[in-house]
Amino acid sequence: MTTILWRFAKHDIYHCSHDTSALGANQWGKVDLVLSGLNIGLNLGNSIWHSGTLAAARQAALLGIRGIALSAPAGAEPDFEPYKPWVRRVLDALLGERSLSLVNVNIPREPRGLVWTRASVRRYDGRIVPTQDPQGRELFWFTVTPIEGADEGTDRWAVERGWISLTPLRLDLTDEQQLGVMRIRHPLDESIASAVSPPTTSPEAEKTVRDDEAAHAMTKTVDEPALTQPD
Repeated sequence: MTTILWRFAKHDIYHCSHDTSALGANQWGKVDLVLSGLNIGLNLGNSIWHSGTLAAARQAALLGIRGIALSAPAGAEPDFEPYKPWVRRVLDALLGERSLSLVNVNIPREPRGLVWTRASVRRYDGRIVPTQDPQGRELFWFTVTPIEGADEGTDRWAVERGWISLTPLRLDLTDEQQLGVMRIRHPLDESIASAVSPPTTSPEAEKTVRDDEAAHAMTKTVDEPALTQPD
């Protein structure tokens, strides 16, 4: 569904968050930047793994487009007015930095300023709690309680103290340090692979791998409804 808001066309897309970035980039041809948010609810630390808001920005980065995910506290909607000057300041800080392909931004309830941060990674005491919905159907909730505090310089540490966190992210999740250690401590077949593998991949091999990546999608029926969940 398309709605005209002032001079802009608003499109409603009923699907996963990351698909909106791909669809928009395809439909509009040239896209310079994807702003995802404001999400209602912060996306701090471990939330970067499952956040739909960040997924839309990450999909943009995968397409070679800069992506910025913005999240506000739960309960902020519908009054975004207090956040407008802060979002403007965030964009002023980021738009000129073209080397930043993907950034996660979290805005606290009463911002004091902006800081660069890293993602907070901490352990949780997770429990599965059984319950029932109003129709008596069995449900299970996954509850988490942090068992350690946030380290200084992380996004959670900043937001807990009233600072807007700007966290540059990258698409490559490789642990470079451990990769180097493992290649020394437990070498596998790297030397043989380098010696016998062709310098370029054949079109047939590329197609086979692409088909294997898409195999799970081909098993779905055409009329299967899309499953979505809140960010």
